[in-house]
Amino acid sequence: MLVVRGGEVFSNGIHLNVIEAAPSPGIEAWHNIKAIDDVCREIICCTGQLVVTSVGGNAGAGGVMLALGGDEVLMHEGVVLNPHYRTMGLFGSEYWTYVLPRRVGTCQAGVLTSRCEPVNSADALRIGLADQVLPGPRPSFEDMVLAHARRLAGHDDYYRLLERKRADRAADERRRPLDVYRTEELAAMSRDIFDDRLGFAAARHAFVMKRPADTQRTDTRTGAQRIVA
Repeated sequence: MLVVRGGEVFSNGIHLNVIEAAPSPGIEAWHNIKAIDDVCREIICCTGQLVVTSVGGNAGAGGVMLALGGDEVLMHEGVVLNPHYRTMGLFGSEYWTYVLPRRVGTCQAGVLTSRCEPVNSADALRIGLADQVLPGPRPSFEDMVLAHARRLAGHDDYYRLLERKRADRAADERRRPLDVYRTEELAAMSRDIFDDRLGFAAARHAFVMKRPADTQRTDTRTGAQRIVA
């Protein structure tokens, strides 16, 4: 049984501050996105045990998609998710074109990534971004997640659930390998990072410096998010 936890903030994906401060922000962003893709793949492909993601703090962009790679997503009440990339001038990666439609369906995934609106914990539960929303103070939440994981690990159905997970992952891989999702996402991200087709540099700088992103470009034709289900 594996529990994936974050800190005060669960995760916001790639580290924009590190990228902005790097001598070559494009190269640093490329290393960042490939590294978090590697982590996401390990979670998705962890078929030797069930994975519970413990979302105790807010999450955005790739951090949301990382959480969705788990088998169960437990969320603290009051958490806010931003499951989109467009406002940062990015197509996005972290296998989002696989894990997001798998969770909420292709139509809802398109809404989430195009409208770029925050999602509170109640709505996350309603649309399928979370399996449970747990109340109470943050330390109690972490304790409840661990208690849930222990119960699940000791449940009579644990190995049946594990076998179903392996079968589902194998079926998904036969239908469309994970490498295909990654290749297509990174191809789009390479244009966003190195060609700056959607204003990633300006949006990133504005975010890091806490300034309005006045210079961010918007191109609804080339910037439309694609869902590969």
